[in-house]
Order: sequence, then structure tokens, then C-alpha cells
Amino acid sequence: MPTLHSLALFVAAGLALNLTPGPDMLYVAARGAGEGRSAGIASALGIGVGTLVHIALVAAGLAAVLAAVPVAYLAIRLGGAAYLIYLGVRALTSHAALEAATLTPAPLGAIFRQGVITNVLNPKVALFFLAFLPQFVDAARGNPALQVVALGLLFDTTGTLVNLAVAVGSSRAAARLRAPSVWLQRVTGGIFIALGLKLALASRQ
Repeated sequence: MPTLHSLALFVAAGLALNLTPGPDMLYVAARGAGEGRSAGIASALGIGVGTLVHIALVAAGLAAVLAAVPVAYLAIRLGGAAYLIYLGVRALTSHAALEAATLTPAPLGAIFRQGVITNVLNPKVALFFLAFLPQFVDAARGNPALQVVALGLLFDTTGTLVNLAVAVGSSRAAARLRAPSVWLQRVTGGIFIALGLKLALASRQ
């Protein structure tokens, strides 16, 4: 498993991502605000299940890549660092207001399934996982695929807890959650740029 320092960095970066308003969080907020706490919770759990698919795909792919082409690990690190920097710059320069969409009421089962589909079919989640998780894997400290699964489950757990909090909060204060979170975007952007630069420099050593 990763060192304690790497694990702490992973948790901090993961929380920064989870706390950044995006399609998943806005979907949860919209369901919670428009249809109540139960609908928001169902959507949050659905998104959490969808994330498990990405974890499995990244774990299987990373294990195959490391076994067949060790030099590809360096390429993944550099590509991941570039992607994190891109996310950070975009967060710093974005001025778009974040608004929860108005959704048609639906059964809780349908809301759960929609949460799963929304997450699984989001290519940005797959790209982020491919860029993010391998950065904290140390092949010398155990099976890379198992490390990815463990880190992915940790990330999914924190993300689901955040979305559950959004579901409960949005059912009580919908108007507040619809307001833009520009300051949060800026902070998160800075974190991603710093992390990307650190990873890029480390990969050259």
C-alpha cells in the first residue's frame, strides 16, 4: 500500500475533487432540492455504485499495462500530471454559474439507476481516474491492481459521503446550493495545478 504521506496527499486531493461542484453533485443537489431527501440520497448512492465501475476498469487496465510495458507507467504519470494541471487551469478560469437543473419527479429506483448511468457514462470520470489513481500506486509495495482498488474505494467512500451531505443539505436549503461556488473552484484549481506540477517533476527524477 502507499506510504502514509502519499495516502494523506491522496485523501486531500480526493476531497478537493469531491467538494468541487460538478455534474454528479449538481444531479444530487437537483434531486434533493426538487424531490426531497430520499431522492437526493438515492441519486448519491447511484453515483457511488457507478464509480465502482470506473475503479474496476482502471484497476484491470493498470495491471495489464504495468505487466506488459513498464515504460508506459512513466507516460501515464506525465499524462496524468498534464490532465490535473488542465483541470486546475480550467477551474481557475471558469466563470460559469453552477445551477441545479429542474428534474421531473421519478421513482427512487429510477433515480438510483440514473445516478449510476450518469456516472458511468461520464468520460471525464474515467479520464480522471486513469490520471489520478496511478499517481499514488507504488509497484514495490504490493499488487498495483489491489492498490488501485483500495484507493478507489477510499475515494468512492469520501465522495459518496460528500454527495449524501449535499442530498440532505439541498433538501433543506435548495436556494443556497444553487448559488455559484466560485471561491471553491479557485481553491481546487490551485490544488490541482500544484499536484500536477509535483507529479510532473517527480516523474523526471
